[in-house]
Amino acid sequence: MLTLSTASPEETVELGEKLGELLANGDIICLQGDLGAGKTYLAKGILKGIGVNEEVTSPTYTLVNEYQGELPAYHIDLYRISDYRELYDIGFEEYLYGDGITIIEWPDKSGSLMPDNYLNITIKGEENSRKIKIIPQANKYIGLVTELKENVDFSSR
Repeated sequence: MLTLSTASPEETVELGEKLGELLANGDIICLQGDLGAGKTYLAKGILKGIGVNEEVTSPTYTLVNEYQGELPAYHIDLYRISDYRELYDIGFEEYLYGDGITIIEWPDKSGSLMPDNYLNITIKGEENSRKIKIIPQANKYIGLVTELKENVDFSSR
């Protein structure tokens, strides 16, 4: 587990960018936190880190935004899902197990469709500062977290 603090939305984006640079095809990133915690800022940075140059917006109403960088990327927001069975209608499993990187906000709403292997990130925000916990949920993410720790200047504050 890695715990970091960011002092501004820009630092949260920068952290996401450094994480995005380490991601590979098939990686799944789960972002958890209250409304306004900074999940979308972190997602913007992750997408920037994989080479997405277009504007990144929250998919709260569209459920899924697709992007193309060095890899395809899928930003999924499950906040408005009331029953995980609704996810069959959007092809949720195809995003998880297809090509590219999948970023999921509100992953707890995916019920039994949630995969076993993912990088879990919990964000707690207070005004502009964020406390970010990064927890690998599979062995393949342990090395990624170690490398991220070596490449970030954000200390546990």
